[in-house]
Parts: sequence; C-alpha cells; structure tokens
Amino acid sequence: MRGQMMNMPLLISSLIVHADRYHGDTEIVTRTVEGPIHRYTYSDAHRRCRQLAGALQKLGVEQGDRIGTLAWNTHRHFEVYFAVAGMGAVCHTINPRLFPEQIVYIANHAEDKYMFFDLTFVPLVEKLLPELKTVKGFVVMTDKEHMPTSIPNAICYEELLDSDPGDYAWPEFDEHTASSLCYTSGTTGNPKGVLYQHRTTILHAYAECMPDALGLSSSDSVLPVVPMFHVNAWGLPYAGAMTGAKLVFPGAGMDGASLHELMEDEKVTLSAGVPTIWMGLLAHLKQNNAKFSTLKRTVIGGSACPPAMIRTFEEEYSVHVLHAWGMTEMSPLGTVCTFKRKHRDLDSEQKLALQNRQGRVLFGVDMKIVDADGKELPWDGKAFGDLLVRGPWILNEYYRGEGGNPLREDDNGNDWFPTGDVATIDPDGYMQITDRSKDVIKSGGEWISSIDLENTAVAHPAVAEAAVISVAHPKWDERPLLIVVKTEGQDVSSDDLLKFYEGKVAKWWIPDDVLFVNELPHTATGKLLKTKLREEYGHHKLPTA
Repeated sequence: MRGQMMNMPLLISSLIVHADRYHGDTEIVTRTVEGPIHRYTYSDAHRRCRQLAGALQKLGVEQGDRIGTLAWNTHRHFEVYFAVAGMGAVCHTINPRLFPEQIVYIANHAEDKYMFFDLTFVPLVEKLLPELKTVKGFVVMTDKEHMPTSIPNAICYEELLDSDPGDYAWPEFDEHTASSLCYTSGTTGNPKGVLYQHRTTILHAYAECMPDALGLSSSDSVLPVVPMFHVNAWGLPYAGAMTGAKLVFPGAGMDGASLHELMEDEKVTLSAGVPTIWMGLLAHLKQNNAKFSTLKRTVIGGSACPPAMIRTFEEEYSVHVLHAWGMTEMSPLGTVCTFKRKHRDLDSEQKLALQNRQGRVLFGVDMKIVDADGKELPWDGKAFGDLLVRGPWILNEYYRGEGGNPLREDDNGNDWFPTGDVATIDPDGYMQITDRSKDVIKSGGEWISSIDLENTAVAHPAVAEAAVISVAHPKWDERPLLIVVKTEGQDVSSDDLLKFYEGKVAKWWIPDDVLFVNELPHTATGKLLKTKLREEYGHHKLPTA
C-alpha cells in the first residue's frame, strides 16, 4: 500500500524559490574579485539565477550538459550553482589550485560545454584554452568594464544576464537527476569524478542544518571560507538558502586580515574552513590583539584539526569548534563533533578531549570499522581499523565508472564505501581518525598514528606546522620521522621537541628524529602531501638505525 502524499521531487531550484519567497530580503554579501563589496538579497539572486538559466538555454545548454567553473566564493558563483542545476544541467566546479594538466584532464573528462571563470584565472584560461576540447564558450564572471581582451570571443557574465528578461520557469524532473560534479584531489593517478544528485544534495543540506550538525538557522550570518570549488563548499550554499541564513562570500580574500574584517563588518556567526586557513586567521588576531564580536562557532574539517587550535578558539576567543569529517565521495559531511546530553556537565578539559575526535554521524550516514579480513571491530575507543561508510548521499560509483566498483560487500549483502581512513569508534559513537591507511606507521607489528604525533608537535609554541612520515628501520620495519616548520621568530631544537612528547604519547611512539624545513607541501585542498614528503625524506637515515 502506497501512502497518499503529494509527489514533489526534491530539486535544488526549490531552495532558491523558498529563499526568495520566505527570506527574500535577507542579504548575500560578497567581497568581489574586482574589489568592492557587493550586496543584494535572496530575491535579487533568484531573479538573476532565472536570467542566467534562460540565457544558458538560448546558448543551447541542455539537461545533463556539464558547465565548468573556475571561480572563488562569490554571488556570481552562487548564481551559477542554482541556475545550472535548476535547469537540469550539471554544475562542475574545478579546483584552480590543481596542476594545469589536471585541470585539462578534468574538463575534458567531464566534457564541459561552457566554462565560467573569475578574472583571477584569466592567465590560467589563456594557457589552457587550446587544450579544452569540448568547451564551446568561455564566460568571464565580471562586468563590461573589467572584461579582458585576451580570450577570443569571451562572453561577459553581466551582459549574458542582461540578455534575458528573467521569466525562466524552473522545470520539474526526476530528483535522481545529476546536479553537480566534483573531482577528487587524489595524490596518485588521475582525479575521479563524483556525480551528485538533486535528491542527495537536498538530503545532505537537511542533515547539515540539524542542531546536532551545524545548527544553521535564519538568524545566522554564514561565511563559507571553504571554497565553492571544494565539494560544493561543504553544502553551505544550499543549506544557507534552505534556512534563509545570511551568506557572506570572501571572494579571493582568504588572508587573516580580510576574513576578520568581513566577519566583523557582516556580523558573521558561523564560518567553515580547513585548518590551514584558520592558522592564518589566528595569527592575524594574535599579532593585532584582535577579537571576534559575533562569531560563535566555526566548522573545521578537510584534515584533522590540531587540538591546540581547538583550545585557542575555545579558550582565547570563545568560539565553539565543530570538528567535522567527510569526503568528496560523501557529499561531503559524515560526522560532526557535537555533545550529547550526558556530556553537558563535563569540565573544559574533558570537553576538549572529546572535540579532538571527528564526532558522531549525521542521520543518513552509517559507519563501521573493520580489520584486514573485513571483520567488524568493537566500538571501544581502542580498536582501530579501516573505516567504512554507507548512506543515501554516499558515492555508489565514480563518474564514467572510473576505477571499477569502489564498494565492499559485507556478509549481509550490504555495500559499504571504504574511506581509506583508519579510525576508532568509542561506545558513544564518536569516531576519531587515527590515520590514512596509506600513512599509518607500522613499527614492530604495531600501528602508530601519524596524526596524533603531528597534533602533539603542533601544540608546542615554536611549531607552526608538522608532518610525520614512516622511514625504514632495520629492526622495527618502520619508525616515525617528524618534519617541522618553526613558528616565525621562535626556535626549538630536536631534543626539545622529542622531550615534549614524553608523557603525552606512548614512549615507543616518540619519533626517532626531527627535520626542520621552511615549508611543507600541500594538496590543492590544503591537506599535507605526504607522498611528496616520503619521496623526499623516505630514505632519511635515522640515528637509531
């Protein structure tokens, strides 16, 4: 027997329609690439989304066509998100920080029909132009006054919108229709595409807004520092429209001073980004003896947040840290570290210890840890194994079937996605990443968490950033090597750092040596590039060898 409810598909266009109808006067603010601050409302944004959709339809864009973007977090990028998906095409956000040959591969693999890009990336597009085989036209996301002359037949974004009256009617189609496309920033091999649906995007946004997740509401002013080219800015543009929250876009101004100024001027209450961004912001605050007047919580994900950073936000600036975890293949949010009722009366140290974990799953995500044979391990906070997930917004297969079937089937016939992370889960369901499976250090048959060692090192005031890799050892097979970037103006010796570990980790976990470097390599999404570190320092001779 079927229930007797209206059959309305979950479509992304319904978000911007809702935001216009019920939160039409709420602001969307952007620090534009051209420089000035731009302000308008959800109603203005919806009108311009319809203009863009109508203009794209006249250019021959059809349902299923991929539309590429090379753009910062701006109101124009927001419009592309909703116009492209709303008309049934696919918004393909490309990370401009990737190597040029990776961008070419991604755009050609996706068969992008049009490419939208910010002025910042004009030189990049000039270079890539001859190699983008499927792109019919290039749209510069600016006005007539700032149009470059170096891209032949380039289309001006504002003139494109002005060419349409804005009476486009959003079509209705199957909610399983593809809506957006992101490629993984894999460190080996070609990036793989993850194709999201309207249904999965809406469900993910619902879960993200829950109080036990990010707790978004119409009273929030949200600044997504996480780029819109990185897993759809963790879904915040959709969640913002769903709740009617004020959105504040930083454009290309990602430095500490620019972010702090926007946060204060626009009374930002919630922000989100990766640890490397917050390092810059916290350094700016410290150097200028500055504070936050309205920021109440910040989401930190992308890589494990150092406990020292959580402590700084909480104790020095009264900003609550929501430690989160997810993946491109997971849309991306999987867990957020929020407290249960039983944890309300914990003291500050106990709460900080809990916040070091990546947290509990949102409804819609299931997870487990397994050993090398696929046997499920206990949730005791001690056993650690390969982390597997499943759920309605988790990848089933990569775009165009790249790499074959990525899923693992359990004894009950259920499919699980192997995350590549090694983790523990405690009795309350709090998960903690101990390492990437390829980064874990196996010393004398026992595992050492490189993440724990890195977090401990970063807690030292003279350490700005740290990485730990495994190095071959004749007796123990592998031992940890600590690689450190010193805090500007401070000094520390190898012996000092190794002594700093005493009493904080098991004695046999303490690294065998320390190397000091000027900088550490990162992926295009800000994660430590350990493959490069292993190439460069993997043959380092340890003093204990």
